[in-house]
Order: sequence, then structure tokens, then C-alpha cells
Amino acid sequence: MSGTLYLVATPIGNLEDLSPRAVETLAAVDFIAAEDTRVSLKLLNHFGIKKPLASYHEHNAAAAGQAVLGRLLSGESCALVTDAGTPAISDPGEALVRLCGEHGVTVTSIPGCCAAVNALAVSGLPTGRFTFEGFLSVNKRSRREHLESLKNETRTMIFHEAPHKLRPTLADFCEAFGPERRIALCRELTKLHEEVRRCTLGEAAEYYRDHDPRGEYVLVVAGAERSKAAVLTLEEGAAQVLALVDAGQRLKDAAREVAEHTGLSKNDLYAAALEARK
Repeated sequence: MSGTLYLVATPIGNLEDLSPRAVETLAAVDFIAAEDTRVSLKLLNHFGIKKPLASYHEHNAAAAGQAVLGRLLSGESCALVTDAGTPAISDPGEALVRLCGEHGVTVTSIPGCCAAVNALAVSGLPTGRFTFEGFLSVNKRSRREHLESLKNETRTMIFHEAPHKLRPTLADFCEAFGPERRIALCRELTKLHEEVRRCTLGEAAEYYRDHDPRGEYVLVVAGAERSKAAVLTLEEGAAQVLALVDAGQRLKDAAREVAEHTGLSKNDLYAAALEARK
């Protein structure tokens, strides 16, 4: 019988945020797969946990993943941890989870800290619907195309950014979304110098021209206003509806989803899709 892979969320700053269940899990597994064994060793020492550590990160994920899988299939249990936050979220752990799923290995999540969710909660921006965009590409073309695809996104958007890249990123945001779009810049969450700055993109860019960015940032950006997002023609919207129908959705549900994203009338989309199908 194979063992279990536990996805153990670790603190993003304050060590006291590690849950009792997470501590118990780390103490009970046979070994721990860690993004950086040196970082994880400090955490384990703080809680008096002694367990064998295996390295698992983006540069060795293919080979290390097979090694972890082999031990799991032999009956050992493993806890997967990142340096901070929830494994497999914008993290190579997703490949290991997929590999375990393909081989029938049980994967269990031990919930805890997630910087993106924490930032969204304190942003003051709409939380009902949001999209996690992670880190932007350093490639200028890919970066531009990514932001271009989000110009009419009505959901709140969440990005990660390093301090030395914050200024050019804010400039890119201003160009893509306009300087009046709202943003919450969440810095050093749960740490001593935690700060949340709520303002417009233009105000954020101006502030950081005079102040050096410090610490890791989560950027929460307001979505486009629905009235400004309806840039599709009814014919184009109907085509999107039919694409969703072809993917398995009911026509009524597909029309509703496209209406929410575009601002077009749900009833008009439904009727146009029916006509196009004929």
C-alpha cells in the first residue's frame, strides 16, 4: 500500500502561524520534501522536529519528483513544504501532485498561510471573484501580452512581485490599466514591517519614485468596470458562448458566464447563440 503526500502550508513570516495540525503532520511523516532544506530546517528546529529532508524545487522537480514518488509507492509518507505559503500554488509542487494522482497516491492538504488570499482579504477590493496571476514574465513581449489579455478582466487580480521589479511593474500597470485603477500593495505580510497601501496605480507609481521598495509584495489590482469591459460585439459574444457549449456547458449557463465577463445581455447572447447554431 502506498503512503500519503501531505501538502503542508508553512508561515509566510510569523512562525506562530504554523497550525497545530501542521506541526503534528511534520512530526509524523517519514520524510519532508522541501524547496530549500536550509529554510525548512530552521522551521523544524523552532518546533523541535527532527525528520530527514529531501530537496524538491523547480530546478530538480523531474528527478526529485520521481524519487519522492518511489518512496511514496513503497509505503513511506511525505510532507511537501515550500519556503513560505501553500505548496503547489504557483509552485513546482503542482507537478508532484499531478504525478501522485497519475499513480494513485493519496494527496492531502494541510491548510494554512497563502499570501495571495491574505492580501486579497485586507485589500479592500472586491473579493467575490478574483484571478491569481502570480509573477509576471521578465520577457518584455510575454509580459506585455499577459497584461494586454487582462485589460478587460472584471475580476480582482492578484500578482506577486519582488521589490527590485516593483517600479517597472507599476509603470506597466499604469500603461495597461490606466493610472486611475485602484491597487492595494501588500508588503511583508505577517512580518514586523507589514504594510498595506491602498491607492490608485498612478499614486503608487508616484510614491515609489521617492521611496525604495522593500520586502516582498502582493499586488491586488481592481478589475475593469463592467461597462468598460463590454468591448465584444454580440456576434463575438455568441461565438464565445458556443465555445463553452462545445466544452460541455449548458447553453443557458454559457450565456450567463459570457454576460458576466463582457457586460453583454444574457438574453441577447442566448438568442444570438441559438441563431448562430442554426
